[in-house]
Amino acid sequence: MRPFQRLPKSRVSLRWKIAALAAATACLVAVAVGVLVHLWTAQDIRSRAEAQAFNRLYSAMDTYRRTETLADGAELDPAELPTALRHPADGERHTAYDGRVEGNVGPSAWAAQRVDGPGSRVLAVQVNMSPELHTLRRLDVVMAMASLVAIAAAVPVAVYGAGLLGRRLRRVSETAGRICAGDLDARTGPTKGRDEVADIAATVDLMADSLGRRLRTERQFTADVAHELRTPVGGLLAAADLLPPGETEDLLRARVRDLRGLVEDLLEISRLDAGAEQPVRARVPLGAVVREAVLRTGLDTEVTVVGAPRGADAEDVEGLEGAHPVDTVETDPRRLERIVGNLVVNAHRHGDTPVQVTVDGPTVVVRDHGPGFPADLLREGPRRFHTGAAERGTGHGLGLTIALGQARLLGAELRLDNAPDGGAVALLRLPH
Repeated sequence: MRPFQRLPKSRVSLRWKIAALAAATACLVAVAVGVLVHLWTAQDIRSRAEAQAFNRLYSAMDTYRRTETLADGAELDPAELPTALRHPADGERHTAYDGRVEGNVGPSAWAAQRVDGPGSRVLAVQVNMSPELHTLRRLDVVMAMASLVAIAAAVPVAVYGAGLLGRRLRRVSETAGRICAGDLDARTGPTKGRDEVADIAATVDLMADSLGRRLRTERQFTADVAHELRTPVGGLLAAADLLPPGETEDLLRARVRDLRGLVEDLLEISRLDAGAEQPVRARVPLGAVVREAVLRTGLDTEVTVVGAPRGADAEDVEGLEGAHPVDTVETDPRRLERIVGNLVVNAHRHGDTPVQVTVDGPTVVVRDHGPGFPADLLREGPRRFHTGAAERGTGHGLGLTIALGQARLLGAELRLDNAPDGGAVALLRLPH
């Protein structure tokens, strides 16, 4: 079972999320600015056209009253005059907006004033706004193009900045992953900048320091206890040999053997934790090693070597023609026997018969037909002194821990799972 599994990478990386956010923000800003500029400019054009019409009407009215001639484009009762200006109040000038477009004329701003009293004619002036509106449309196009250029320039900058941030976060993530995998010396180290990412990196390093100190203290305590117990346990075993034969002697001897086995397991775990163990590799027939390991347990276990003829001994498989191409492996046979033996004993102790061991190429599968591994063991991995059984006296919970440590030392992969039809399955895959 692998103690750490790297989290799957997200479908969309942080870099592209930030780039998309920057592009969306730039688009919103460009649209907002464009709309505001368009509305303000259009209102300004209309206001200036109405002011121009008002001034021209004032000049035309003065000329008409003095000379009774039309000037500055003024007209009397024009047919196009908006309805709102056909009956202006006496002596007052009024303006109105006309949105009609006829050819190149329109929209327009009108100004009108009654010439004399009631029933008299209306003098009106029209100001064509089409040139200004054409300029406004050109301004809209220029702003749209400028916005596209700004977005095209902003997105690469955002991608580059997000890439720098993503690399810093990825470095912190990789450090945390190495720590979860058991590398207590992994550190992020100094990071550029004084921001939240630097704080996270420093916190991860502090966490690793604290975790490393606690684990080293725990491992040292375990090793010290095991070493201190080794001598008195050996003395107990020697003293038990001096007792007269009988039920008491057998019971005491069995308990002392259990205690010695526990001490040896603790010593083995402490050596694995400290990295003091080194495998002695040799090319050996995998089927023969597995059969020997199962035989040493003294438990009724069915062993199957895929590719071996029925009735053939494990020692004969290596030289048979047509055997599996990976009948032999380069590994430490003593440690391999330890792994297989622990898995078989665990299957008999916590599972149910039949217990089956299958050797297929570089893979060894140990399966029982019991209730299967507990959910917390599959989720968190083997834990020391945690057997998954309610009753005591059925083991110390160290067998799977040792098997996992020895497999890691050999560069092998040990997976624990439950079969769909019931029973625990332990799969050991040795490196080719």
